[in-house]
Amino acid sequence: MFGNLGATEIILILLVILIFFGARKIPELAQGLGKGMREFRKAAREIQDDISEEKRQSNDSTSTKTSESARAEKPSSETGKTE
Repeated sequence: MFGNLGATEIILILLVILIFFGARKIPELAQGLGKGMREFRKAAREIQDDISEEKRQSNDSTSTKTSESARAEKPSSETGKTE
């Protein structure tokens, strides 16, 4: 998870953060970080939804054009009409 960091290094980093920011600031920092991550995920999800919607609309319009051109190209003998 933390690459090549051992337990001692992680504890040392946490102590430095505790000393640098103080015990009162750490929950506020964590809350801000959580909100930022939530907003990022929401934006990423919206972009994926927009891309999926565009692909779906593109496929729908392509299939509609294909079926219309196929109907226009059918000869009268295939439609069941006899002369």
